[in-house]
Amino acid sequence: MKTGMIWSKLGLICPGVLGATLLGSVFAVGEVHAEEITPASNSSILEQIEYHHQNSLGQVNRVSQLRDVAPGHWAYEALRNVIERYGCMRGYPDRTFRGNQGVTRYEFAATLNQCLQRIEQLIAANERGTASSTTPRVNNGDLRRIKRLTDEFAAELAILGTRVDELEGKVDFLEDHQFSTTTTLEGKVIFAGLGVLGGEQVNGEDIDREIAFGYRARLNFDTSFTGRDVLRTRLQANGLVDPNINTGEGDLFFAEAADDADGNIVVDALVYAFPIGDNTEIAIAANAGASDDFASTVNFLDGDGNDGALTAFGTRHPIYYLIEQAGIGVRHEFSEQLELSLGYMATDSGDPGEGNGLFNGGYGAMAQLVYKPNERLNIGLTYLNAYNTETGTGSNRSNLRTFTEDTFDEAVPTSSNAYGVELSWQISDRFVLGGWGGYINTSALSDLSGQISEGSLDIWNWAVTLAFPDLGKEGSLGGVIIGMEPKVTSSSITGVDPDPDTSLHIEAFYQYQVNDNIAITPGLVWLTAPDHNSNNDSVVIGTIRTTFSF
Repeated sequence: MKTGMIWSKLGLICPGVLGATLLGSVFAVGEVHAEEITPASNSSILEQIEYHHQNSLGQVNRVSQLRDVAPGHWAYEALRNVIERYGCMRGYPDRTFRGNQGVTRYEFAATLNQCLQRIEQLIAANERGTASSTTPRVNNGDLRRIKRLTDEFAAELAILGTRVDELEGKVDFLEDHQFSTTTTLEGKVIFAGLGVLGGEQVNGEDIDREIAFGYRARLNFDTSFTGRDVLRTRLQANGLVDPNINTGEGDLFFAEAADDADGNIVVDALVYAFPIGDNTEIAIAANAGASDDFASTVNFLDGDGNDGALTAFGTRHPIYYLIEQAGIGVRHEFSEQLELSLGYMATDSGDPGEGNGLFNGGYGAMAQLVYKPNERLNIGLTYLNAYNTETGTGSNRSNLRTFTEDTFDEAVPTSSNAYGVELSWQISDRFVLGGWGGYINTSALSDLSGQISEGSLDIWNWAVTLAFPDLGKEGSLGGVIIGMEPKVTSSSITGVDPDPDTSLHIEAFYQYQVNDNIAITPGLVWLTAPDHNSNNDSVVIGTIRTTFSF
């Protein structure tokens, strides 16, 4: 039943009561849809804020506030009547009424119940003599028509009454046992087994083929002070070590290097996000901030390691890793089709020592435009300027600081300019095509006492992603990533040669959604010519990730 069809059911009632009923239907529908639709698993903190903001209801004082109800609309006068006579009009914060949304009999019954309550208030006010001269009067004809509707929907009203009683009991219980009035707890725990199934280390040495089994546990404490802001405090412990093949290629997003996978509980993220007006949102990160805290990564398979892609390369375009740790990000929506994100983060902002701090140490500065011609197509254009930061993916040479430290025992200071284009196109409900291409120019700012020369590297990467939502079962996801991790294609730095060959990153996984709280994801990562060197044997990494959500 469409909202507009309520008119045919209540067409005999006075316009004021009819308008209130129409209003109630939208209020009921809004509540139902707000519960059924949730943000995507890879949504940033700011995107979650936007979702809850856009799907909450608020008081409307003038019908002119509604963008989708023009004066010539057939419902305009009734809606205006509701506001002027009853003062009970509600709409969405984006100034829409959404009058074409469908309603069920239960939703219609909830609407009718709201109408009855309003009539009771009017009658009581008249009986007490507290009604003003402008208070609407309800006549006997209106009451008879309301009674007929009440009889027709008696069963639904009775069920709704029972549901309300049950909900009131549950609310009382939750209020007595709630964790906090301002804070919610969300947990993600990963159990994962992994191992190298074939190949060797890039230096030609044998690789350990032992199967490893470990975990990553995250607890997010999300605190809101205004209802629209979020302070996220994340505790994390990681006990899973990445396979060591002596290159950044193939690193799993949910695993760590041996020195970091110690199982200690740390504050992994501390981010405060809040809106300014209707179109601007700000995120301030004090620790473990990242690009996705304030900008879209334009990748359907980005699940932050908990869901979706398995590897760091498959999770998001590598240039996004050039900005991290502590700083500020801003996202502004010019319209529903165009948004701009700006951010600055420093890697050692908490250290006041020489060569560190917020502005004197390593940093990343990012600007991104995302164009959304429709809800299924996103196109991103990204630029980053970075000092002394690396992607951590791709060949050893593409991570110049780490390469020079391993080769010459000293990390060269670097400056990088990165450019990228990203695409996500949901061709159908069951298929999403995506990908990216990127170029990084990294300059060496020192000759390391003559061990190298100052110069620059040209570094390229690309990927094509295929996503298959609801594959085999609702909530499940299949994914394929094929691409080239960052590769040095040319070098003007003496002592640092270009990568000789091209390695392909081929990743496939199937995330089976057991239920709302458990997902099992087996997957394979195949690296041809690791470190972009055909002298290295192909490496195959296998993993089974089980994610528990609560």
